[in-house]
Amino acid sequence: MKRREVIKNLSIIPVSGVVLGSAIPFETGLASFAAAPKRDLFKELGIRTFINAAGTYTAMSGSLMQEDVVEAIRFTANKFAMIDEVQDKVGAKIAELCHAESAMVTAGCWSASVLGAAATITGLDPNKVAQLPHLENLKSEAIVQKSHNEGYVHALKNTGLIVIEIETVEDLEKAINEKTAVMWFLNYAGPNGQIKDKEWVAIARKHNIPTMIDMAADSTPVENLWKFNEMGFDLVCVSGGKGLRGPQSAGLLMGKKDLISAARLNAPPRGGNIGRGMKVNKEEILGMYVALEKFINRDHQKQWKIWEDRIAVMENAVKSINGVTTAVTVPPVANITPTLTISWDTAKIKVNCNEFRERLRKGNPSIEMMGSKDNLVITSWNLQPGEEKIVAARMAEELKKASA
Repeated sequence: MKRREVIKNLSIIPVSGVVLGSAIPFETGLASFAAAPKRDLFKELGIRTFINAAGTYTAMSGSLMQEDVVEAIRFTANKFAMIDEVQDKVGAKIAELCHAESAMVTAGCWSASVLGAAATITGLDPNKVAQLPHLENLKSEAIVQKSHNEGYVHALKNTGLIVIEIETVEDLEKAINEKTAVMWFLNYAGPNGQIKDKEWVAIARKHNIPTMIDMAADSTPVENLWKFNEMGFDLVCVSGGKGLRGPQSAGLLMGKKDLISAARLNAPPRGGNIGRGMKVNKEEILGMYVALEKFINRDHQKQWKIWEDRIAVMENAVKSINGVTTAVTVPPVANITPTLTISWDTAKIKVNCNEFRERLRKGNPSIEMMGSKDNLVITSWNLQPGEEKIVAARMAEELKKASA
């Protein structure tokens, strides 16, 4: 969950221009459009559904696809097509939208990282593709900054690569050798490393080493979708089912044409490779394209205003309660969205934040948010129209109930 520990990365910059009240929705979720289902499988199977005031966490099923994305999936499910042709045509459109030489749809950001790493090892050699993850006589090392060496680096290890951890530019220069396959950068950890993204790319270029960046859920601001391609990263990995609101099991791998071609050799529909199990069907590929297109072309200022308004409704419902402290901030690098942090004096309100979250979870409707025993962390980008009022009312109700 480290990628999503938003409180750790909150900036001290307050959100400005917050307007009270609920916004008229500019972009709504599938729930607003969907006709009554023939079967309510959640109810039938006893699966809890909830209002998501937490964020685009994988464990919470990411985000909700928009109706245009669902319609694309529904329509394309009724016809056959060759997967390679779908990837060719969609990849060309994605590359154009994101200012890359080439692109493909993957089975999530993790899959993009695995296939990208494989591409830097094998190139277009089918014998090397068949050899992975056994790296005898192949490039076998990936260089990673110590502060970036977190769980997501296991995507590289799936290919057989050994992670070489460095901290300084001097360390990096010493670590680069004939075994180096890739220099990997974790975007949300960028501020914590001594070597920043542009310098990382410049050093790699000097030594002719491919670079790959995991930007995962960092699709806001929208310019991030082409920022790293234009900066010179050879491969860029993106989650599809979070801020982009595509299929949760999809992602994007963008970058240099030769490396994307090599990644596809390591991916389905081909077999005899490490990526065979990372299938993405035609519906997901085309749904991901529609989601990306909609995301890029939407009115981002208007959407930001909606997020601010929803946050304001929730903050205003609780900030006047005796003992409560609130702050609205924006994370500086990852998950850039208005974020509400709430804490309180437990001498005045007799419940800790973990217990409070559990009460909301067990309520009707169930509500999820992030935090710890000391604070609540709330975002609004997964809230559906009107849900901010429900969250606000439930928080105020439980806080007043627990007040001394």
